[in-house]
Amino acid sequence: MNALRKTIVIALALITSVLTLQAQVSEKQRISREQLAEKQAQHIAHDLALDDATTAKFVATYHEYQKELWAIGPRPKRVKGNAQSEEQAEAQMKQQFSRSQRILDLREKYYKKYSTFLTQRQIQRVYEIERGMRKKLAQRRAAGKKGGARR
Repeated sequence: MNALRKTIVIALALITSVLTLQAQVSEKQRISREQLAEKQAQHIAHDLALDDATTAKFVATYHEYQKELWAIGPRPKRVKGNAQSEEQAEAQMKQQFSRSQRILDLREKYYKKYSTFLTQRQIQRVYEIERGMRKKLAQRRAAGKKGGARR
């Protein structure tokens, strides 16, 4: 009976340690969105070949922009097919227009901020790079959903 208890305790200890280790590994794999925004800003600054002072300004400004963009919230999920009434469809369209307008206002606000330390071509390039990064992230998400397990 004593040997059985020891075996059970050892098995539980092993399971607990494996689960703890696995949780630590997955925490290392996934970075926070603040860290992602920082890496994106650094990548864009490197691509634009900005000097150190301009890079610092850009990274800080880009991070502010991302925080405000996150505050707007995610896109509302669309209801497909005829499951919506006319009133629901109208409300959804108005909600989408409102969100789009808030994003446009935010982009204009940060365009003015970027204009104080970047050239117009650089700003244009920032938006191109950002669009490319969003596209890559969307493709990774789609591939992760198709493949089963998400990382």
